[in-house]
Amino acid sequence: MRTRQLLLTNLTGGALLLLSACAGLSHLTGSDSGMPAIVRGKKATARETLAAREIQRYLYLRTGGMARIVESPPKTGDAIVLATGDQGLGAQEYRLSTTSDAGRRVLRITGGDDLGTLYGAYRFVEHLGARFYLHGDVIPDERLANWRLPDLDETGKPLFALRGIQPFHDFTEGPDWWSLDDYKAYCSQLAKLRMNFLGLHCYPEGGVGPEPSVWIGLPEDVNEDGSVKFSYPSRWASTSGGSWGYAPTKTSDFSAGAALLFESDDFGAPPTDGYRPMPKTTDGSNAVFHRAAAMFKDAFTYGRGLGVRFCMGTETPLTIPKALQEHLKQKGMDPGDPGVVGKLYEGMFRRIAAAHPLDYYWLWTPEGWTWSGTKPEEVNAAVADIETAVGALKDAGSPFGFATCGWVLGPPSDRTLFDKILPKSAAISCINQEVGFSPVEPGFSRAQGRPQWAIPWMEDDPGMIIPQLWAGRMRRDAADALAYGCTGLMGIHWRTKVLSPNVAALAAAGWDQKAWNADFGRKIKPPEPATTDIHIGGQTAHYPNNSISATDEDAVYQSCLYDLKAYRLKIPNGTYNVTLKFCEVAYEQAGKRVFGVKVQGKTVLDKLDVFARAGANKALDFTFKDLAVASDELAIEFVQQVEYPFIAGIVIEGRTAASNQIKGVPFTRKINCGGGKYKDYEADLPGQDSGSPFPDKPRDLPCDDFYRDWCRAQFGPDAAEGLAAVFVRLDGGRGKYDKPGTSLPRPADWIGGPGGIIPNGRPWEEQKERYAFVDEMAALRSKITGAGNLERFDYWLNTFRYLRAVGQIGCTRGELDRIMKQMDTEKDPAKKKMLAEQKALPLRIELARQWERVMTLQLAVTDTPGEMGTVANLELHVRRNTNDQHFLDLHDRKIVETLGAALPNEAQPGARYTGQPRLIVPTVRTQIHEGESLSIKVIVLDNERPKSAALRWRPMGRGGWRTIPLRHVGRGVHTVTLPPAKGGGIEYYIQATTSKGQRLIWPATAPEMSQTVVVNL
Repeated sequence: MRTRQLLLTNLTGGALLLLSACAGLSHLTGSDSGMPAIVRGKKATARETLAAREIQRYLYLRTGGMARIVESPPKTGDAIVLATGDQGLGAQEYRLSTTSDAGRRVLRITGGDDLGTLYGAYRFVEHLGARFYLHGDVIPDERLANWRLPDLDETGKPLFALRGIQPFHDFTEGPDWWSLDDYKAYCSQLAKLRMNFLGLHCYPEGGVGPEPSVWIGLPEDVNEDGSVKFSYPSRWASTSGGSWGYAPTKTSDFSAGAALLFESDDFGAPPTDGYRPMPKTTDGSNAVFHRAAAMFKDAFTYGRGLGVRFCMGTETPLTIPKALQEHLKQKGMDPGDPGVVGKLYEGMFRRIAAAHPLDYYWLWTPEGWTWSGTKPEEVNAAVADIETAVGALKDAGSPFGFATCGWVLGPPSDRTLFDKILPKSAAISCINQEVGFSPVEPGFSRAQGRPQWAIPWMEDDPGMIIPQLWAGRMRRDAADALAYGCTGLMGIHWRTKVLSPNVAALAAAGWDQKAWNADFGRKIKPPEPATTDIHIGGQTAHYPNNSISATDEDAVYQSCLYDLKAYRLKIPNGTYNVTLKFCEVAYEQAGKRVFGVKVQGKTVLDKLDVFARAGANKALDFTFKDLAVASDELAIEFVQQVEYPFIAGIVIEGRTAASNQIKGVPFTRKINCGGGKYKDYEADLPGQDSGSPFPDKPRDLPCDDFYRDWCRAQFGPDAAEGLAAVFVRLDGGRGKYDKPGTSLPRPADWIGGPGGIIPNGRPWEEQKERYAFVDEMAALRSKITGAGNLERFDYWLNTFRYLRAVGQIGCTRGELDRIMKQMDTEKDPAKKKMLAEQKALPLRIELARQWERVMTLQLAVTDTPGEMGTVANLELHVRRNTNDQHFLDLHDRKIVETLGAALPNEAQPGARYTGQPRLIVPTVRTQIHEGESLSIKVIVLDNERPKSAALRWRPMGRGGWRTIPLRHVGRGVHTVTLPPAKGGGIEYYIQATTSKGQRLIWPATAPEMSQTVVVNL
């Protein structure tokens, strides 16, 4: 038997545990006398019982042996003893301690409460080599040989009272497509990650909503059970209708075999089945809200058993759906009356309390507070609305807590406004600005004595369809949140599996930061604001590799300050010429950034679009002459119109004012905005109320140790070091303009919605160097051993191949755009037709072939509801955008008109699947209740129906396998239901034989290591 020493690294950077691992360990069943006994008390709580069963499950998976669960410590043999109530431990805290006496070893897992005991059990399982993520578990292929209880002496104490996720609605990739089983699966994983919070945002009206998460209405329209008598049409995103440019499309019209993922033409969340895109009657509207509430009741009740707390809410001031406004008017009530709004809040709160559990209701401040300034009356309206809601919550009996959230912590005039007006029991929170490229809001440090929740972005929606690696950023945000005194740390996201590094890094940072946070234990306050020689607002951005035209001072234009409000410069009284320097280094199309500028209160620029004026990477200067400074201060203000204002440099030249005593003298001052000292330019000034009050602080923290552990768990030890080096290099940065090979490229952006493919005017031959890491990773594949390791490796390799394919098709589309511009300017009809025949049409046909490649690679990594949502995004939004930004057929009409003939069939993507046959289980439950019959959805991704498809199961570790055939639902979709759960747990796997005789199995390690499910009381 071949053995090797496997070094397992403590996730939190503590001691190293040396374990012996081997390949080919025989599969043991039943009780194994060599295994330690797992001891739980006779009066064990449900969480303590779950902790014992989870330890038994993972010991079985890691060793092949089945440990006994007993109520009293055995007199001989090793033991794992679970206990709760150590006086030295607080809530959620745990201690792992191994003692040895006369050759007998005892590991005590003790919790300050039973949730702490459960967390301690999961931490012990991590010491066994297992790793947890939102999408599921990762269990190393190689079992532990000659295993014995490790020497442990570890105490776990959370750095934040609340740690968790904020899955955002309104895109197909997120909870819009989650079922009850998805919610339960993710709640189970949250507990394993030692996380305990799940928050939801609800759009109450407009192009996105109304969403059925939160019902808005009067107390008299609520029944005792929480059902409602009156409601309005609501929706979550579906294939039959959505927002953000998603075009309603039958799934049967999806390309490259993507239709196989869906059993019908209309797909969406189960609560909306039969009522998509929106219900048309009051009864239908009521039904959607009833179903959504029932799902939340079951999911939240389940999650609470695992220690998860739940939060949901709407935006402030309260938006009243139009149908509800008419309902109010029919009752003689004025929707604009604050008293009526208070009654609505009371009805909302009473309905939630009756319909499903909830721990917090949060009100989100307007998104416009991020993208533009605010008027005093807007702030006053939000404050009044929040005060109304707080009063209504009290009138409803305070069934849950209250919080604020939003795209910013508070209005630009005072980010900590809510800290001054809300009861100290209320939490204040916000997501990071600029979809996470900005760090944690420093205003948290100015609030004291209340819950404060920082919410970093684990992914950003402009890059929704591509992978995003932000482990280093998660560490930075967690470190900042701790330094600012935050009590909560949650991550906003849509997808799950492709975010596994980000999820794991954020979860671990909620418990221990000592190994990688140099400022650990130090509270940080932003510098006190100055009155002059500052910039107000603003984030720095650097593009050192961009070649800037029309200047010999590239360094000035390669950095900029964006999202700024003003500069206030200390300048002697006098008369000056002021030059403002700009260069568009971030966008490659007009209309993406438009703003105005005032100097000394006078508008000098209006509706400035730098790209439209100069193009990309070209210096653009404006000089304004004879500007007077009379109070030793020069004020330059920026007026936001579209997206963020920015500036690269400021030059002030002139003479100081003469007086009776002093003759005016020449004066020059140059500032490198967003950058450091350069020639006679001084470094940028400090910022006031800036998203980055510490300009020298990097956006990401080192994550080498994280990826070494992550790659070892994902892919096995043989190639872990080489793969970790690749992932470390790709993690972090802004991506799009970084040096090739130093971060993931970003060939996607917000184009009429989340994750559009960017048409790239640069030739692919110039761009493909940025994707050299794909082949570098592929070269390591031969070093991967083990079916599970190889499957996980191929997931990431195909994810990066998909990213490269997105980059390539963007270049092809950019080349087609260039040809179409030539056709537009060509006056000779014959030459124009020649361009269409010889250039445009071949490129259009090539686009179709590359689209098939993109879709095929995405299907190769589609394992979860989020990735099914990405498939829908590609088909509904990228390919068929309702905002007339179709990626494939944007130019078809002009090509057809020029050719005088229809496009050939080959110009459209094919419908058949050309990839390898696959088995997909999009939702993986690992815990079920006693007596629950688990239904499992299985997708057979193949053009033909399989010859056979079945689930095989047995009680975990015991007896022979029993077979249940899969039931075909439609296309590639099948389902199967397990018998009611009894006892400790079961294990199962799926097997199928394709029409061509190929054998498929899920999970890849089965039957030697199958999927396990434990019973959670």
